[in-house]
Amino acid sequence: MVRTPPGSLPVDGLHALRQRRSAKWSTYPDDVLPLPVAEMDFPLAPVVQDVLRRAVDASDTGYGYAEPVLGAAVARFAGERWSWEVDADAVSAVADVGVGTVELLRAVCRPGDAVVISPPVYPPFFSWVAETRTRLVEAPLRQGADGTWRLDLDRLGTAFAQRPAAYILCNPHNPVGRVHDREELTAIARLAAEHGVTVIADEIHAPLVLPGAEFTPFLTVPGGGEVGISLVSASKAFNLAGLKCAAAVTASSPMRAVTDRLPPDGVWRIGHFGLLATEAAFTDGGEWLDALLTTLDARRQQLGRLLAERLPQVRWTPPEATFLAWLDCRSLGGGDTAHELFLREGRVALEPGTRFGAEGSGWVRLNYGTSEEILDEAVLRMAAALH
Repeated sequence: MVRTPPGSLPVDGLHALRQRRSAKWSTYPDDVLPLPVAEMDFPLAPVVQDVLRRAVDASDTGYGYAEPVLGAAVARFAGERWSWEVDADAVSAVADVGVGTVELLRAVCRPGDAVVISPPVYPPFFSWVAETRTRLVEAPLRQGADGTWRLDLDRLGTAFAQRPAAYILCNPHNPVGRVHDREELTAIARLAAEHGVTVIADEIHAPLVLPGAEFTPFLTVPGGGEVGISLVSASKAFNLAGLKCAAAVTASSPMRAVTDRLPPDGVWRIGHFGLLATEAAFTDGGEWLDALLTTLDARRQQLGRLLAERLPQVRWTPPEATFLAWLDCRSLGGGDTAHELFLREGRVALEPGTRFGAEGSGWVRLNYGTSEEILDEAVLRMAAALH
């Protein structure tokens, strides 16, 4: 029996969840438990529900106007959560982190320039490079004997020596759940300065750092502000991906010159509801977020117990952040064997590891941002699929 910690967030039952029309609940038939896409099943934070309800009641559905609201909200949240002093005037609105990354790549790269990424990594990193007609250079993470994934500074040094235009940093790192430490990030800033590389730091999962780990914003390490631009959003932590609002943050004149080259009409591409929800979440959503982190920590522990009891063939390193588990199923076969087996025989949909790069062969990503009951049922089905 799972013990729910005090203050944990509830989750609606499956029947209610299946009434949702987002990608997670629309992609698969009703007999499949969908745990691939990074959407959580928890109800929205009350402060977010309230602000959206008031906007609808007032027919307030026009264009979003980010200044000065977004910068002030980001600065407050960053200061309270990470003691990061953000200049509100150095915050630029972007539609989402993906759009922001693409536009920043266009601002710092010419077609054919090299862009470095560190797989296994969020699948759109690959397509963003292709979209900007730049050239992909991979500097994969390395996995230690203890299962922990880390940035491979030797490989990054070799890649940066090729004088790429940009490096897309993922911190916390999706899918492995690693929170890169200050020493690693400082080394990246030093390499970037030495070789003239702009670091675009995707920090979308930063609010989801779980107990036992600490997030370090890239722009706060020595030299980070001179070479880097941070992309932050409330979308993952507060489940607002469909509302479209994120922010690019700078901490130096050279990097501010880059964000000044973003398309001027980009500010009108954010969602008005996204802006309202982001302001509410970052300003008044702290109590709800704390409850979410408590809940996710409990789900993380639950998943560890379930895997040990029912799926000893599957190995994992508990993530330090996010609601995503990176599961080593190579004992079942390479490629997408495990993903296909769990879907076909267990009716559980997971994200196939190969989408995250060649290093993901034989792995799957599981979203545990759901209820105790759904997580229990999913692992039960996965175990049954092996027999």
